[in-house]
Amino acid sequence: MPTTDNHLVKEMIDRLNDPQYTRWATQIRANGGCLQPIHLRGRVLHIDPSTGAVVHRYTTLTEPGGVLRVACKTRRASRCPSCAATYRADTYHLIRAGLIGGKGVPASVAEHPAVFVTLTAPSFGLVHTRALDKRGQTMPCRARRETTTCAHERPLACPLRHSADDPRLGEPLCTDCYDYTGSILFNALAPQLWHRFVEALRRHLSRNGGLTVREFRQQAVISFAKVAEYQKRGVVHLHAIIRIDGPDGPTSTPPRWVTLELLAHAIAHAYRAVSITTPTATDLPSRQLRWGQQIDIQPITADGDLSESAVAAYVAKYATKAAESVGVLDRPIYPLEDLAALHLRPHARRLIAECLRLGVLDELADLRLTAWAHMLGFRGHFSTRSRHYGPTLGDLRAIRAEHQRRNETPPDDTVSVISQWAYAGRGLSAGDRVIAVSLRNGTP
Repeated sequence: MPTTDNHLVKEMIDRLNDPQYTRWATQIRANGGCLQPIHLRGRVLHIDPSTGAVVHRYTTLTEPGGVLRVACKTRRASRCPSCAATYRADTYHLIRAGLIGGKGVPASVAEHPAVFVTLTAPSFGLVHTRALDKRGQTMPCRARRETTTCAHERPLACPLRHSADDPRLGEPLCTDCYDYTGSILFNALAPQLWHRFVEALRRHLSRNGGLTVREFRQQAVISFAKVAEYQKRGVVHLHAIIRIDGPDGPTSTPPRWVTLELLAHAIAHAYRAVSITTPTATDLPSRQLRWGQQIDIQPITADGDLSESAVAAYVAKYATKAAESVGVLDRPIYPLEDLAALHLRPHARRLIAECLRLGVLDELADLRLTAWAHMLGFRGHFSTRSRHYGPTLGDLRAIRAEHQRRNETPPDDTVSVISQWAYAGRGLSAGDRVIAVSLRNGTP
């Protein structure tokens, strides 16, 4: 058995034989099996204000390792599947409430025009892909009747039928032809391109109603919730729910002239109309970036092909993913790191290297490409919503906390509570992580 396995087994045996194992397991279960819990040191005192006597005392000195472990609450499934599952469930309920009501949103919101939109990225070069025909059979990747090559004498055809887990998916047919610069700049400017898209959508709807933008705002608001998805080739797509409300949001009725058909038409127009100019830098001329050629617009209706539950589940699925699906790391990458020593896909390594190269240019300093190299330049929030869409993640967490308080022993309102906490680290050892996974899965 390798030395690392021996060490892992020893860690597990030591933990299981620890006299405080039961209390440690209780902490882990209370965190849902969090794999990178936050360690806190401190104490809590319950004091009778009339006498100054301490009626109850808690200290982490009696806890395993002298710390209290609390859930990390990350959204990244690659870091902590347990906390990511909670984040995914919260996102699902947030999105669904904005479509059918609940959690402070009236049920009448289901009657407001709403569509599910996918905004794609443009092409930056031919990559290996996987597509299915109408029978569900995998089609050839890049079928061509005649053998053609690029300027670097590499074939522009691929007759293979790639499996879903083929590591070549997303890899360029020719890395020298692929536009790595354009890919990074599109990711970096995608949030600004989305903002221009929303503004263009508002202007187009205003014109169709014979109104100015100010007059339109007095009659309706554009509410949305969106999530970013990384494709295998390393660029982001945006999936968004776009809903038209009255001037006060979901509690008010939108104007009748804004129909589903008009909303879909306005979205298609705004999608084609907007663009953004990249900054000019040394040996880097500016360029116009637009959305890709494909756009998918589907109405969200209770009796239609796309239900509110399906949309909520789709958005929630991508809310816990990030660029690690492309084959990069889920942590920041520093300029002095040896990229060749990191476990990266060749395509992802080239993208990160381009990010670091562009990040040193003064003209691109505002894009902060070096800091966001591990995200391939994309620095926007993955899951965002407009102010009027519906409840926030903070609202849902407050509801959960209040539910937990109601199910605990009622507090004594006659005592004063004094708490002192200090950060003491985070995470679990390799052996503890194995045990935590088994506890999360119900194994004692």
